[in-house]
Amino acid sequence: MGIYSDVLLTADYDRTLTAPDSTIPQRNVEAIRYFMENGGAFTVNTGRSVPMARPFLDKVPVNAPLLLYNGSAAYDVQTGKFLFCHEIPLDLWQTVRTCMELFPDMTVEVQGVDAHYRFQENPAWDAFCDHNGCSRGFARPGDDLGPFLKFSVYGQIRDVTVSHLFSGTEEEYRQIDQVQEILLKRFGACCEVFRAAPRILDIHAKGVSKARSARQLQQKLGRKILVCAGDAENDLSMLRDADYAFVPGDAILADRFPTVCNCADGAVADVIYEKIPEILQKALDR
Repeated sequence: MGIYSDVLLTADYDRTLTAPDSTIPQRNVEAIRYFMENGGAFTVNTGRSVPMARPFLDKVPVNAPLLLYNGSAAYDVQTGKFLFCHEIPLDLWQTVRTCMELFPDMTVEVQGVDAHYRFQENPAWDAFCDHNGCSRGFARPGDDLGPFLKFSVYGQIRDVTVSHLFSGTEEEYRQIDQVQEILLKRFGACCEVFRAAPRILDIHAKGVSKARSARQLQQKLGRKILVCAGDAENDLSMLRDADYAFVPGDAILADRFPTVCNCADGAVADVIYEKIPEILQKALDR
């Protein structure tokens, strides 16, 4: 038992736990270790997949299963297995073929358990995956890609950094809006389609969300208080459903939720050092 033993803290990765340049402020790492040493349960709650999570596993201390694929799965780092997962109820290959026909100028990607997969030549996508330490593969119809948990549709990839997908032209934003509308009409009955970043659309099973996975994990761990930190549209469900929610001061959602410092200054550390003690003190005062 410790002072944080009632708390599960889940934090988005990109631009919440990390700075805009994708580095992790050391202040966050130190705060998370302190939080866990004093009984807190911490994990990352991200749209990233298992392959995209692997590069940060030796940098970010966690003591609870990772919540990945925008809530489609909880992945136990210790066992290398899913605690739970929710698959897209569609034929993977037919879905990919339809998207490539509808959006020939976009990048269609399936995020598997062992790698991210492309279906046509795309050197920019290859460089992006390599830079971010993500295993990648070229898939052909009939290949077994594992559980169909998530696929993504990207705007033009013109840089190897994740941060470049958070900015674009008005024309690019309109194009993504149109693609989202088409995908919702085509797959909306069984899938969620939303903006993970201004120029990325993520698609996963209907009803899946960061909020749902955080509550599932909270119940399994037996924690009384769910605290969440995030920054962007795909964090909305998690932030709205949390018992307490916080966003970095420079987040897209900074005008909708209580804020802490900017992500580069250690936003997660602010939540741990400043906000959670206030929450626990209020609980004691009741």
